[in-house]
Amino acid sequence: MNIAIVGGGIVGLAIGYKLQSKKQYNIDLYEKEKQLGLHQSGRNSGVLHCGLAYKPGSMKAKLAVTGIRQMINYCKKHSINHDICGKIVVATSNQDIKLIDDLAERGKMNGLKGLKFLSDGELKQREPFVKSLKTLLVPEEGIVDYKAVMKSMSNNILSSGGNIYLSSKIEKIKKINNKTYININSSKAYDYIINCTGLQADINYKKFSKEKRKMKIVPFRGEYYTLTEGSKKMVNHLVYPVSNPKFPFLGVHFTRMANGDREVGPNAVLAFKREGYQNSDISIKDMVDYLSYPGFLNFVRKNFLFCINEFSTSILKSSFLKKAQVLIPEITSNDIISGPAGVRAQGIDLKGNLIMDFDVIKTNNQIHILNAQSPAATCSLAVADYIIENYIK
Repeated sequence: MNIAIVGGGIVGLAIGYKLQSKKQYNIDLYEKEKQLGLHQSGRNSGVLHCGLAYKPGSMKAKLAVTGIRQMINYCKKHSINHDICGKIVVATSNQDIKLIDDLAERGKMNGLKGLKFLSDGELKQREPFVKSLKTLLVPEEGIVDYKAVMKSMSNNILSSGGNIYLSSKIEKIKKINNKTYININSSKAYDYIINCTGLQADINYKKFSKEKRKMKIVPFRGEYYTLTEGSKKMVNHLVYPVSNPKFPFLGVHFTRMANGDREVGPNAVLAFKREGYQNSDISIKDMVDYLSYPGFLNFVRKNFLFCINEFSTSILKSSFLKKAQVLIPEITSNDIISGPAGVRAQGIDLKGNLIMDFDVIKTNNQIHILNAQSPAATCSLAVADYIIENYIK
């Protein structure tokens, strides 16, 4: 069986890796960029998420719990740098205390192990610079080098007989007698085509299926600062705020990276281009696409103050710093310097609701993974199993 995978991020690579390991499948993976994982997959904070905040019973909850365990085993097998260092979630207001209790209960329902509220002494021993009214330890979370994971997966695909084509943008496909042909390799017939293109997923859904988009991807840029060398001592592991349950964004947090760096962020600001990593990256075409979408306009109308607040953190370092100081009051402007940025491919429905769970649609012999941001990297191997078991016959 011939299968084309469109998109060389970590989800596409995980699906290719899983399929190519089975003798009955022949895999061709197509990536429009000159290298793999250039966008969401290669620009995230490198955290292994174990399923704390996701709605019980949702795909994210189920796949995060099984996915992190698969990812850890994969890293061990292939000697990839990772560390199950645990994270703390910090309540800094009375409102947060109720929410953190709800988070702990949700985590237990999702099957997390070892959740524990820390005493003041235990917190000080773990993260001496953090201020907290109530602190939840999530011991199963950790950090990983996702770029190394993707490199390993691509090598495994190639060594097992699969093909990876870079600089290969799929402009059109053609279906003849239940087989699919693509413009780049027009002589080869595919039994399935799997769309794993992240920020371009809804556009490719429309292009490939010829059907109207049921949702749209709106790009939210997440900007990070990096702690200076002398300030690294302020963060030992992972430090998160209590997130707002209305949004899928986790809020400004501190992360120890797999390479030893410390990051703080991200915010969640509207990008002016689907792959726009700074304010100067502008695409009129992309902007018209979401500005003319009723779902986006409904989102802004319902969440105007949120949008303004997040944008202020993009243009004012002082605004960003204020959010960081909620967790670590001693941090100053001199402790952080501008760091990298990523863009989250966030699905929004017509009513203006952020799509909180993964979203997969099958149309004939096309499989479209339409909404797959965090924790998609963590649970990419579990996502691959889900796609293979439920959509490929």
